[in-house]
Amino acid sequence: MRPSMMRVSSEVQEALAHGRPVVALETTIIAHGMPYPTNLETALAVEHIVRSNGAVPATVGIVAGEITVGMTEAQLRFFATSDQVLKVVERDIPLVVSQKRHAATTVGASLAIASAVGIKVFVTGGIGAVAPGAGQTFDISADLQAIASYPCMTVCAGAKAFMDIAATLEYLETYSVPVIVYRSDTFPLFYSRSSGHKVEWVAQEVAEIAAAFAVQLALGIERGMLVGVPVPEAAALPTDIVRLAIEQALEKARLAGVTGKEMTPFVLAAIKEETSGESLAANVALVKNNAEIGTRIAVALSERNPALPA
Repeated sequence: MRPSMMRVSSEVQEALAHGRPVVALETTIIAHGMPYPTNLETALAVEHIVRSNGAVPATVGIVAGEITVGMTEAQLRFFATSDQVLKVVERDIPLVVSQKRHAATTVGASLAIASAVGIKVFVTGGIGAVAPGAGQTFDISADLQAIASYPCMTVCAGAKAFMDIAATLEYLETYSVPVIVYRSDTFPLFYSRSSGHKVEWVAQEVAEIAAAFAVQLALGIERGMLVGVPVPEAAALPTDIVRLAIEQALEKARLAGVTGKEMTPFVLAAIKEETSGESLAANVALVKNNAEIGTRIAVALSERNPALPA
């Protein structure tokens, strides 16, 4: 995508021009992932966390057909309260822009936009992944292809908890995406700290992650890197409770005939109901934690090479 077709805030432009760290943030979690006012409070808190850790937040969305990198508080408030905000994957962007619609960008769409303007670190809650039964349905999130396609690191708490983690890790290996987990040897499970699936690469410090990605960029490898950060222990839900809630939520989705990109918001809402709201608290905690770790990585990456936008 061409940066000339985007509205990049002056703050983000200046930071990128001077090699200061910038952290991209998505908007689907605001418009479709959490209820109001939690969504707005979380979005503002995450931006504050990015700033307080030494970087510039660049929340990505499409406002009245204009691809926007670095949204204003008023725009965030609109996205948090309006029912006119669509949820778009990368393929939808030309349609939304041409029709001058409002749209929240998924992980994949956010990565495409962030990468186009030179941002190297993107923070989200959880990524879309390989769905259960994908061997029959071919239901594989476009997020994975975007992670494999764009030279922008994704920092997350793992895949959405109802995805097939083993198949997701196999998919990422097939597309040569490095997967690193922060201070754990198993891939995180969104609401829970561990999915039980071992990973090959573990980093104890953010500097290790920044160093690896800096080398990847220096080698000219034009793909992303996935960093898993387990939800803070105090906010984590027991794995057995999460799995039971997921099973019940998926059954509700099946009975309601929910599929495609409507699946995630439906299932997240159902899991929230099944866990009496505990999953929402865990979601807020993991997003904030990801923002802190992701920003520290972005700062470390910027310090390794001041000329490299982070």
